[in-house]
Amino acid sequence: MTTSIRQRLALLTIWLLCQIAAVIASLWMLIAALAGSRRAWTLAVAHDQLANAAFGGHEDETLSSRAGKAAREGKRWACVLCRLLDRLDPNHCEKAIEPDEGKPIA
Repeated sequence: MTTSIRQRLALLTIWLLCQIAAVIASLWMLIAALAGSRRAWTLAVAHDQLANAAFGGHEDETLSSRAGKAAREGKRWACVLCRLLDRLDPNHCEKAIEPDEGKPIA
């Protein structure tokens, strides 16, 4: 078996394990939220960081932080997302900015 095929099989195995982990994490988050556990928030942040990485952002930065930085630059997608999030939590994106993660603040 060539190295390329081995690498692909390894990535497919990791993908499968990630799918299993995602289901478990989602169920655990639901249980934690129903129980009022702080773990629900921790898992929500982890999902947020996963979404940011999936959309091309830094894996340790939340989507809200990335959007806050991009909104400061006037990027339309970020301004729209931040306006939506502001309805749930006023000034959410600005409060969520992580200066030490992702793209540096201009």
